[in-house]
Amino acid sequence: MTTTTTSKLIRGYEVVIGFETHAQLATESKIFSRASTAFGAEPNTQACAVDLALPGTLPVMNRAAVECAIKLGLALGSHIAPESIFARKNYFYPDLPKGYQISQFEIPVVQGGEVQFFLGDEKKTVRLVRAHLEEDAGKSLHEDFIGQSGIDLNRAGTPLLEIVTEPDMRSTEEAVAYARELHKIVTWIGICDGNMQEGSFRCDANVSVRKPGAPLGTRREIKNLNSFKFMQQAIDYEILWQIEEIEDGRAIQQATVLFNDATGETRAMRTKEDAADYRYFPDPDLPPLQIPREWVDAQRAQMTELPRTMAARFVADYGLPEYDATTLTQSKAMAAYFEAAAQASQQPKLASNWIMGEVSRRLNAGDLALDASPVTAAQLGALIGRIADGTVSNNAAKQVFEALWTGESSDVDAVIEAKGLKQMNDTGALEGIIDEVIAANADNVAQFRAGKDKAFNALVGQIMKASKGKANPQQVNDLLRAKLSG
Repeated sequence: MTTTTTSKLIRGYEVVIGFETHAQLATESKIFSRASTAFGAEPNTQACAVDLALPGTLPVMNRAAVECAIKLGLALGSHIAPESIFARKNYFYPDLPKGYQISQFEIPVVQGGEVQFFLGDEKKTVRLVRAHLEEDAGKSLHEDFIGQSGIDLNRAGTPLLEIVTEPDMRSTEEAVAYARELHKIVTWIGICDGNMQEGSFRCDANVSVRKPGAPLGTRREIKNLNSFKFMQQAIDYEILWQIEEIEDGRAIQQATVLFNDATGETRAMRTKEDAADYRYFPDPDLPPLQIPREWVDAQRAQMTELPRTMAARFVADYGLPEYDATTLTQSKAMAAYFEAAAQASQQPKLASNWIMGEVSRRLNAGDLALDASPVTAAQLGALIGRIADGTVSNNAAKQVFEALWTGESSDVDAVIEAKGLKQMNDTGALEGIIDEVIAANADNVAQFRAGKDKAFNALVGQIMKASKGKANPQQVNDLLRAKLSG
Protein backbone atom coordinates (compact mmCIF):
# COMPACT_ATOMS: atom_id res chain seq x y z
CA MET A 1 0.00 0.00 0.00
CA THR A 2 1.53 3.29 -1.06
CA THR A 3 0.68 6.93 -0.66
CA THR A 4 1.85 10.09 -2.34
CA THR A 5 2.21 13.10 -0.07
CA THR A 6 3.91 15.73 -2.18
CA SER A 7 4.03 18.78 0.08
CA LYS A 8 3.03 22.27 -0.91
CA LEU A 9 4.68 24.61 1.60
CA ILE A 10 2.76 27.66 2.79
CA ARG A 11 5.01 30.37 4.25
CA GLY A 12 7.57 27.66 4.96
CA TYR A 13 5.09 25.33 6.73
CA GLU A 14 3.90 21.91 5.68
CA VAL A 15 0.16 21.27 5.98
CA VAL A 16 -1.06 17.95 7.39
CA ILE A 17 -4.73 17.00 6.97
CA GLY A 18 -6.75 13.95 7.95
CA PHE A 19 -10.48 13.37 7.57
CA GLU A 20 -13.33 11.86 9.55
CA THR A 21 -16.42 11.55 7.38
CA HIS A 22 -19.89 10.59 8.54
CA ALA A 23 -21.86 8.91 5.77
CA GLN A 24 -25.54 8.40 6.58
CA LEU A 25 -26.49 4.94 5.40
CA ALA A 26 -29.32 4.48 2.93
CA THR A 27 -31.52 2.31 5.12
CA GLU A 28 -35.25 2.73 5.61
CA SER A 29 -35.04 2.36 9.38
CA LYS A 30 -32.57 3.33 12.09
CA ILE A 31 -29.56 1.35 13.13
CA PHE A 32 -31.04 -0.11 16.34
CA SER A 33 -34.78 0.47 15.93
CA ARG A 34 -37.56 0.34 13.34
CA ALA A 35 -38.13 4.11 13.31
CA SER A 36 -38.01 5.77 9.89
CA THR A 37 -34.94 7.63 8.62
CA ALA A 38 -36.89 9.74 6.09
CA PHE A 39 -35.75 13.36 5.93
CA GLY A 40 -37.95 16.38 6.58
CA ALA A 41 -40.56 15.05 9.02
CA GLU A 42 -42.00 17.23 11.78
CA PRO A 43 -39.65 17.36 14.82
CA ASN A 44 -39.75 14.31 17.09
CA THR A 45 -42.24 12.37 14.97
CA GLN A 46 -39.67 9.72 14.00
CA ALA A 47 -38.18 8.98 17.40
CA CYS A 48 -39.43 5.75 18.95
CA ALA A 49 -39.00 4.36 22.46
CA VAL A 50 -35.61 2.84 21.59
CA ASP A 51 -34.33 6.12 20.17
CA LEU A 52 -35.54 7.97 23.28
CA ALA A 53 -33.80 5.43 25.53
CA LEU A 54 -36.93 4.76 27.54
CA PRO A 55 -36.52 2.22 30.36
CA GLY A 56 -36.76 -1.41 29.28
CA THR A 57 -35.88 -0.83 25.62
CA LEU A 58 -33.07 -2.73 23.92
CA PRO A 59 -31.23 -2.04 20.65
CA VAL A 60 -31.47 -4.55 17.78
CA MET A 61 -28.91 -4.37 14.95
CA ASN A 62 -30.15 -3.33 11.49
CA ARG A 63 -28.93 -5.95 8.98
CA ALA A 64 -29.07 -3.47 6.06
CA ALA A 65 -26.65 -1.13 7.87
CA VAL A 66 -24.14 -3.97 8.23
CA GLU A 67 -24.46 -4.76 4.53
CA CYS A 68 -23.68 -1.12 3.73
CA ALA A 69 -20.50 -1.41 5.81
CA ILE A 70 -19.52 -4.61 3.98
CA LYS A 71 -20.02 -2.89 0.61
CA LEU A 72 -17.81 0.03 1.63
CA GLY A 73 -15.10 -2.34 2.81
CA LEU A 74 -15.20 -4.21 -0.51
CA ALA A 75 -15.11 -0.95 -2.48
CA LEU A 76 -12.08 0.40 -0.61
CA GLY A 77 -10.04 -2.79 -0.45
CA SER A 78 -10.40 -2.95 3.33
CA HIS A 79 -10.36 -5.85 5.78
CA ILE A 80 -13.88 -6.67 6.94
CA ALA A 81 -13.67 -7.89 10.51
CA PRO A 82 -15.37 -11.27 11.03
CA GLU A 83 -16.22 -10.06 14.52
CA SER A 84 -16.51 -6.46 15.71
CA ILE A 85 -17.63 -4.90 18.97
CA PHE A 86 -20.07 -2.09 19.76
CA ALA A 87 -19.08 0.33 22.50
CA ARG A 88 -20.67 3.11 24.47
CA LYS A 89 -19.14 6.53 23.87
CA ASN A 90 -20.11 8.57 26.90
CA TYR A 91 -20.76 12.29 26.72
CA PHE A 92 -23.58 14.54 27.83
CA TYR A 93 -25.35 16.79 25.39
CA PRO A 94 -29.04 17.78 25.13
CA ASP A 95 -29.58 15.95 21.81
CA LEU A 96 -28.16 12.63 23.08
CA PRO A 97 -31.05 10.98 24.95
CA LYS A 98 -29.11 8.04 26.43
CA GLY A 99 -26.17 10.10 27.65
CA TYR A 100 -23.97 7.94 25.44
CA GLN A 101 -23.64 7.11 21.76
CA ILE A 102 -23.46 3.52 20.52
CA SER A 103 -20.38 3.34 18.33
CA GLN A 104 -17.37 1.09 17.75
CA PHE A 105 -13.97 1.62 19.30
CA GLU A 106 -11.34 -1.09 19.62
CA ILE A 107 -12.58 -3.46 16.87
CA PRO A 108 -14.34 -1.62 14.01
CA VAL A 109 -16.18 -3.44 11.26
CA VAL A 110 -14.02 -2.04 8.41
CA GLN A 111 -10.26 -1.83 8.83
CA GLY A 112 -7.66 -0.26 6.53
CA GLY A 113 -8.16 0.30 2.81
CA GLU A 114 -7.42 3.29 0.61
CA VAL A 115 -8.97 5.92 -1.63
CA GLN A 116 -7.24 6.77 -4.92
CA PHE A 117 -7.94 9.83 -7.05
CA PHE A 118 -6.34 12.32 -9.43
CA LEU A 119 -5.30 15.83 -8.48
CA GLY A 120 -4.78 17.35 -11.90
CA ASP A 121 -2.85 14.63 -13.67
CA GLU A 122 -1.13 13.40 -10.49
CA LYS A 123 -2.43 10.20 -8.92
CA LYS A 124 -2.93 10.38 -5.16
CA THR A 125 -3.61 7.71 -2.54
CA VAL A 126 -5.04 8.33 0.93
CA ARG A 127 -4.84 5.49 3.41
CA LEU A 128 -7.79 4.69 5.63
CA VAL A 129 -7.53 3.75 9.28
CA ARG A 130 -11.05 2.39 9.72
CA ALA A 131 -14.75 2.78 9.12
CA HIS A 132 -17.06 2.01 12.00
CA LEU A 133 -20.79 1.79 12.48
CA GLU A 134 -22.50 4.13 14.90
CA GLU A 135 -25.76 5.94 15.60
CA ASP A 136 -26.32 9.63 14.98
CA ALA A 137 -27.40 12.05 17.69
CA GLY A 138 -30.42 14.34 17.54
CA LYS A 139 -30.29 17.99 16.58
CA SER A 140 -30.48 21.17 18.63
CA LEU A 141 -32.67 23.88 17.07
CA HIS A 142 -32.05 27.47 18.10
CA GLU A 143 -34.72 30.12 17.56
CA ASP A 144 -32.67 33.25 18.21
CA PHE A 145 -35.50 35.65 17.50
CA ILE A 146 -37.51 34.30 20.45
CA GLY A 147 -34.52 33.31 22.57
CA GLN A 148 -35.43 29.63 22.79
CA SER A 149 -33.89 26.31 21.81
CA GLY A 150 -35.48 22.96 21.12
CA ILE A 151 -34.39 19.38 20.52
CA ASP A 152 -35.40 17.34 17.46
CA LEU A 153 -34.66 13.64 17.98
CA ASN A 154 -35.69 12.49 14.51
CA ARG A 155 -32.03 11.91 13.62
CA ALA A 156 -31.26 10.08 16.87
CA GLY A 157 -30.35 6.51 15.96
CA THR A 158 -29.85 7.19 12.24
CA PRO A 159 -27.18 4.74 10.97
CA LEU A 160 -23.76 6.20 10.15
CA LEU A 161 -20.43 4.95 8.93
CA GLU A 162 -17.59 7.08 10.24
CA ILE A 163 -14.69 6.81 7.77
CA VAL A 164 -11.31 7.82 9.21
CA THR A 165 -8.14 8.49 7.22
CA GLU A 166 -4.48 8.65 8.04
CA PRO A 167 -3.09 12.24 8.02
CA ASP A 168 -1.94 11.78 4.41
CA MET A 169 -3.16 14.97 2.74
CA ARG A 170 -0.77 17.89 2.28
CA SER A 171 -2.92 20.63 0.76
CA THR A 172 -6.45 21.95 0.76
CA GLU A 173 -6.83 20.93 -2.88
CA GLU A 174 -5.83 17.37 -2.05
CA ALA A 175 -8.25 17.25 0.89
CA VAL A 176 -11.19 18.46 -1.20
CA ALA A 177 -10.30 16.03 -4.01
CA TYR A 178 -10.27 13.17 -1.47
CA ALA A 179 -13.67 14.20 -0.10
CA ARG A 180 -15.13 14.37 -3.60
CA GLU A 181 -13.77 10.92 -4.43
CA LEU A 182 -15.16 9.38 -1.23
CA HIS A 183 -18.50 11.07 -1.92
CA LYS A 184 -18.46 9.51 -5.40
CA ILE A 185 -17.73 6.05 -4.03
CA VAL A 186 -20.45 5.96 -1.33
CA THR A 187 -23.09 7.23 -3.76
CA TRP A 188 -21.87 4.94 -6.57
CA ILE A 189 -22.27 1.78 -4.47
CA GLY A 190 -25.61 3.02 -3.15
CA ILE A 191 -24.91 3.10 0.58
CA CYS A 192 -25.45 6.86 0.99
CA ASP A 193 -27.43 9.45 -0.98
CA GLY A 194 -24.59 11.95 -0.51
CA ASN A 195 -26.91 14.90 0.15
CA MET A 196 -24.60 17.28 1.99
CA GLN A 197 -27.28 19.93 2.59
CA GLU A 198 -29.42 17.38 4.45
CA GLY A 199 -26.46 16.13 6.47
CA SER A 200 -26.14 12.76 4.75
CA PHE A 201 -22.43 13.30 4.06
CA ARG A 202 -20.59 15.37 6.67
CA CYS A 203 -16.84 15.86 6.83
CA ASP A 204 -14.61 16.77 9.76
CA ALA A 205 -11.12 17.94 8.77
CA ASN A 206 -8.23 17.55 11.21
CA VAL A 207 -5.74 20.27 10.30
CA SER A 208 -2.23 20.97 11.61
CA VAL A 209 0.93 22.63 10.34
CA ARG A 210 4.62 21.99 10.92
CA LYS A 211 8.04 22.83 9.60
CA PRO A 212 9.19 20.19 7.07
CA GLY A 213 10.67 17.20 8.87
CA ALA A 214 9.34 18.24 12.28
CA PRO A 215 6.94 16.06 14.33
CA LEU A 216 3.24 16.39 13.64
CA GLY A 217 1.76 19.62 14.96
CA THR A 218 -1.25 19.97 17.25
CA ARG A 219 -4.40 19.48 15.20
CA ARG A 220 -7.70 21.30 15.30
CA GLU A 221 -10.82 19.56 14.03
CA ILE A 222 -13.17 21.54 11.79
CA LYS A 223 -16.59 19.97 12.32
CA ASN A 224 -19.53 19.33 10.00
CA LEU A 225 -18.30 20.72 6.68
CA ASN A 226 -21.34 20.26 4.45
CA SER A 227 -20.15 21.58 1.09
CA PHE A 228 -16.95 21.26 -0.89
CA LYS A 229 -16.81 25.04 -1.31
CA PHE A 230 -16.98 25.69 2.44
CA MET A 231 -14.54 22.84 3.03
CA GLN A 232 -11.91 24.59 0.94
CA GLN A 233 -12.57 27.97 2.56
CA ALA A 234 -12.51 26.56 6.10
CA ILE A 235 -9.27 24.61 5.67
CA ASP A 236 -7.55 27.55 3.94
CA TYR A 237 -8.53 29.89 6.77
CA GLU A 238 -7.51 27.41 9.46
CA ILE A 239 -4.07 26.85 7.91
CA LEU A 240 -3.26 30.56 7.83
CA TRP A 241 -4.68 31.08 11.33
CA GLN A 242 -2.46 28.35 12.78
CA ILE A 243 0.65 29.69 11.02
CA GLU A 244 0.00 33.20 12.33
CA GLU A 245 -0.56 31.88 15.86
CA ILE A 246 2.75 30.00 15.78
CA GLU A 247 4.65 32.92 14.29
CA ASP A 248 3.22 35.19 17.00
CA GLY A 249 4.66 32.84 19.61
CA ARG A 250 1.42 31.19 20.71
CA ALA A 251 0.99 27.42 20.97
CA ILE A 252 -1.86 25.70 19.11
CA GLN A 253 -4.38 24.15 21.49
CA GLN A 254 -6.20 20.98 20.41
CA ALA A 255 -9.80 21.97 19.82
CA THR A 256 -12.99 21.36 17.90
CA VAL A 257 -13.85 24.35 15.71
CA LEU A 258 -16.76 25.41 13.55
CA PHE A 259 -16.67 27.27 10.24
CA ASN A 260 -18.80 30.38 9.82
CA ASP A 261 -19.57 30.65 6.12
CA ALA A 262 -20.82 34.23 6.58
CA THR A 263 -17.46 35.48 7.89
CA GLY A 264 -15.22 32.85 6.28
CA GLU A 265 -13.60 32.15 9.66
CA THR A 266 -13.25 29.22 12.02
CA ARG A 267 -13.91 29.59 15.74
CA ALA A 268 -13.25 27.27 18.66
CA MET A 269 -16.33 25.46 19.98
CA ARG A 270 -14.74 23.31 22.70
CA THR A 271 -11.44 21.74 23.61
CA LYS A 272 -10.93 18.52 21.72
CA GLU A 273 -11.63 15.35 23.65
CA ASP A 274 -9.41 12.29 23.52
CA ALA A 275 -10.63 8.70 23.65
CA ALA A 276 -10.14 8.53 27.42
CA ASP A 277 -12.56 11.43 27.90
CA TYR A 278 -15.37 9.38 26.38
CA ARG A 279 -14.88 6.40 28.76
CA TYR A 280 -15.48 3.82 26.03
CA PHE A 281 -16.58 0.36 27.16
CA PRO A 282 -18.30 -2.53 25.33
CA ASP A 283 -22.06 -2.12 25.12
CA PRO A 284 -23.61 -4.87 27.28
CA ASP A 285 -26.88 -4.77 25.32
CA LEU A 286 -25.32 -5.70 21.98
CA PRO A 287 -23.49 -8.96 21.29
CA PRO A 288 -20.40 -8.95 19.06
CA LEU A 289 -21.27 -8.39 15.41
CA GLN A 290 -20.52 -11.59 13.49
CA ILE A 291 -19.90 -11.32 9.73
CA PRO A 292 -19.21 -14.76 8.25
CA ARG A 293 -17.32 -15.07 4.96
CA GLU A 294 -20.47 -16.26 3.19
CA TRP A 295 -22.18 -12.95 3.97
CA VAL A 296 -19.23 -11.00 2.54
CA ASP A 297 -19.15 -13.20 -0.56
CA ALA A 298 -22.86 -12.69 -1.13
CA GLN A 299 -22.42 -8.91 -1.00
CA ARG A 300 -19.42 -9.10 -3.31
CA ALA A 301 -21.49 -11.02 -5.86
CA GLN A 302 -24.14 -8.27 -5.82
CA MET A 303 -21.70 -5.34 -6.03
CA THR A 304 -21.96 -3.01 -8.99
CA GLU A 305 -18.81 -2.49 -11.08
CA LEU A 306 -16.66 -0.13 -9.02
CA PRO A 307 -15.33 3.16 -10.42
CA ARG A 308 -11.68 2.07 -10.33
CA THR A 309 -12.55 -1.27 -11.99
CA MET A 310 -14.58 0.48 -14.66
CA ALA A 311 -11.75 2.99 -15.23
CA ALA A 312 -9.30 0.12 -15.72
CA ARG A 313 -11.71 -1.45 -18.21
CA PHE A 314 -12.00 1.83 -20.13
CA VAL A 315 -8.20 1.89 -20.41
CA ALA A 316 -8.03 -1.75 -21.53
CA ASP A 317 -11.08 -1.90 -23.81
CA TYR A 318 -11.18 1.62 -25.24
CA GLY A 319 -7.49 2.56 -25.12
CA LEU A 320 -8.16 5.68 -23.06
CA PRO A 321 -5.47 7.40 -21.00
CA GLU A 322 -5.84 6.72 -17.28
CA TYR A 323 -6.74 10.37 -16.63
CA ASP A 324 -9.63 10.22 -19.12
CA ALA A 325 -10.88 6.93 -17.71
CA THR A 326 -10.84 8.27 -14.14
CA THR A 327 -12.62 11.48 -15.13
CA LEU A 328 -15.32 9.62 -17.05
CA THR A 329 -16.07 7.41 -14.04
CA GLN A 330 -16.82 10.32 -11.73
CA SER A 331 -20.44 9.20 -11.83
CA LYS A 332 -22.42 6.28 -13.17
CA ALA A 333 -24.34 8.67 -15.43
CA MET A 334 -21.17 10.00 -17.06
CA ALA A 335 -19.71 6.52 -17.49
CA ALA A 336 -22.91 5.27 -19.15
CA TYR A 337 -23.07 8.36 -21.38
CA PHE A 338 -19.49 7.80 -22.52
CA GLU A 339 -19.98 4.11 -23.28
CA ALA A 340 -23.10 4.82 -25.31
CA ALA A 341 -21.39 7.60 -27.31
CA ALA A 342 -18.22 5.54 -27.82
CA GLN A 343 -20.15 2.52 -29.06
CA ALA A 344 -22.35 4.63 -31.34
CA SER A 345 -19.36 6.37 -32.94
CA GLN A 346 -16.69 3.66 -32.61
CA GLN A 347 -14.38 6.56 -31.65
CA PRO A 348 -13.81 6.28 -27.87
CA LYS A 349 -11.04 8.89 -27.60
CA LEU A 350 -13.03 11.44 -29.59
CA ALA A 351 -16.08 10.68 -27.42
CA SER A 352 -13.98 11.17 -24.30
CA ASN A 353 -12.63 14.50 -25.57
CA TRP A 354 -16.10 15.82 -26.38
CA ILE A 355 -17.62 14.73 -23.06
CA MET A 356 -14.79 16.14 -20.95
CA GLY A 357 -14.71 19.25 -23.14
CA GLU A 358 -17.76 20.68 -24.86
CA VAL A 359 -20.43 18.63 -23.05
CA SER A 360 -19.01 19.32 -19.58
CA ARG A 361 -18.51 23.00 -20.38
CA ARG A 362 -22.13 23.40 -21.46
CA LEU A 363 -23.45 21.49 -18.46
CA ASN A 364 -21.41 23.59 -16.05
CA ALA A 365 -22.46 26.83 -17.72
CA GLY A 366 -26.10 25.85 -17.43
CA ASP A 367 -25.73 24.26 -13.98
CA LEU A 368 -27.24 21.07 -15.42
CA ALA A 369 -26.86 17.44 -14.43
CA LEU A 370 -25.79 15.07 -17.19
CA ASP A 371 -29.19 13.39 -17.29
CA ALA A 372 -30.63 16.80 -18.22
CA SER A 373 -28.27 17.24 -21.19
CA PRO A 374 -30.16 18.38 -24.32
CA VAL A 375 -27.72 16.32 -26.41
CA THR A 376 -28.13 12.58 -25.89
CA ALA A 377 -25.26 10.10 -26.02
CA ALA A 378 -26.69 8.70 -29.28
CA GLN A 379 -26.71 12.17 -30.87
CA LEU A 380 -23.16 12.87 -29.72
CA GLY A 381 -22.07 9.48 -31.07
CA ALA A 382 -23.63 10.27 -34.44
CA LEU A 383 -21.89 13.65 -34.56
CA ILE A 384 -18.52 12.13 -33.65
CA GLY A 385 -19.05 9.53 -36.38
CA ARG A 386 -19.44 12.35 -38.92
CA ILE A 387 -16.18 13.91 -37.74
CA ALA A 388 -14.39 10.57 -37.99
CA ASP A 389 -15.60 9.82 -41.52
CA GLY A 390 -14.66 13.29 -42.74
CA THR A 391 -18.20 14.53 -43.31
CA VAL A 392 -17.64 17.59 -41.09
CA SER A 393 -14.63 19.38 -39.63
CA ASN A 394 -14.20 19.97 -35.91
CA ASN A 395 -15.29 23.59 -36.29
CA ALA A 396 -18.38 22.60 -38.25
CA ALA A 397 -19.13 19.91 -35.65
CA LYS A 398 -19.35 22.63 -32.99
CA GLN A 399 -22.02 24.36 -35.04
CA VAL A 400 -23.94 21.08 -35.27
CA PHE A 401 -23.58 20.57 -31.52
CA GLU A 402 -24.93 24.07 -30.91
CA ALA A 403 -28.01 23.30 -32.99
CA LEU A 404 -28.59 20.04 -31.10
CA TRP A 405 -28.08 21.73 -27.73
CA THR A 406 -30.51 24.56 -28.41
CA GLY A 407 -33.14 22.19 -29.78
CA GLU A 408 -32.97 23.59 -33.31
CA SER A 409 -32.92 19.99 -34.53
CA SER A 410 -32.46 16.50 -33.14
CA ASP A 411 -30.92 15.00 -36.29
CA VAL A 412 -27.20 15.40 -36.91
CA ASP A 413 -27.34 14.79 -40.67
CA ALA A 414 -30.28 17.16 -41.08
CA VAL A 415 -28.33 19.97 -39.40
CA ILE A 416 -25.26 19.31 -41.55
CA GLU A 417 -27.38 19.42 -44.71
CA ALA A 418 -29.45 22.44 -43.72
CA LYS A 419 -26.41 24.54 -42.76
CA GLY A 420 -24.23 23.38 -45.64
CA LEU A 421 -21.52 22.15 -43.30
CA LYS A 422 -20.43 19.09 -45.24
CA GLN A 423 -16.69 19.06 -45.89
CA MET A 424 -15.32 19.20 -49.41
CA ASN A 425 -13.64 15.82 -49.87
CA ASP A 426 -13.56 15.77 -53.66
CA THR A 427 -9.87 15.54 -54.57
CA GLY A 428 -10.35 17.00 -58.03
CA ALA A 429 -12.21 20.06 -56.76
CA LEU A 430 -9.66 20.60 -54.00
CA GLU A 431 -6.73 20.35 -56.40
CA GLY A 432 -8.31 23.05 -58.57
CA ILE A 433 -8.55 25.42 -55.58
CA ILE A 434 -5.02 24.57 -54.48
CA ASP A 435 -3.62 25.23 -57.95
CA GLU A 436 -5.31 28.65 -58.03
CA VAL A 437 -3.95 29.57 -54.57
CA ILE A 438 -0.41 28.46 -55.52
CA ALA A 439 -0.53 30.51 -58.70
CA ALA A 440 -1.77 33.62 -56.83
CA ASN A 441 0.75 33.38 -53.96
CA ALA A 442 4.15 32.94 -55.57
CA ASP A 443 5.93 34.72 -52.68
CA ASN A 444 4.55 32.30 -50.05
CA VAL A 445 5.44 29.35 -52.27
CA ALA A 446 9.02 30.61 -52.59
CA GLN A 447 9.28 31.21 -48.82
CA PHE A 448 8.04 27.71 -48.05
CA ARG A 449 10.55 26.17 -50.45
CA ALA A 450 13.20 28.27 -48.68
CA GLY A 451 12.31 26.52 -45.40
CA LYS A 452 9.78 28.91 -43.82
CA ASP A 453 6.91 26.80 -42.42
CA LYS A 454 4.75 29.84 -41.65
CA ALA A 455 4.37 30.36 -45.38
CA PHE A 456 2.77 26.91 -45.67
CA ASN A 457 0.18 27.82 -43.02
CA ALA A 458 -0.58 31.02 -44.91
CA LEU A 459 -1.27 29.00 -48.05
CA VAL A 460 -3.53 26.61 -46.13
CA GLY A 461 -5.45 29.60 -44.81
CA GLN A 462 -5.97 30.93 -48.32
CA ILE A 463 -7.24 27.53 -49.49
CA MET A 464 -9.69 27.24 -46.58
CA LYS A 465 -10.92 30.76 -47.32
CA ALA A 466 -11.38 29.97 -51.00
CA SER A 467 -13.37 26.83 -50.10
CA LYS A 468 -15.48 28.83 -47.61
CA GLY A 469 -14.15 26.66 -44.81
CA LYS A 470 -15.50 23.45 -46.32
CA ALA A 471 -12.24 21.86 -47.42
CA ASN A 472 -11.03 18.88 -45.43
CA PRO A 473 -7.98 20.32 -43.59
CA GLN A 474 -6.06 17.05 -43.62
CA GLN A 475 -6.63 16.60 -47.35
CA VAL A 476 -5.60 20.18 -47.96
CA ASN A 477 -2.36 19.68 -46.04
CA ASP A 478 -1.53 16.45 -47.84
CA LEU A 479 -2.34 17.71 -51.35
CA LEU A 480 -0.64 21.06 -50.88
CA ARG A 481 2.53 19.54 -49.47
CA ALA A 482 2.64 17.02 -52.33
CA LYS A 483 2.24 19.76 -54.94
CA LEU A 484 4.86 22.04 -53.39
CA SER A 485 7.31 19.16 -52.98
CA GLY A 486 6.76 18.12 -56.58
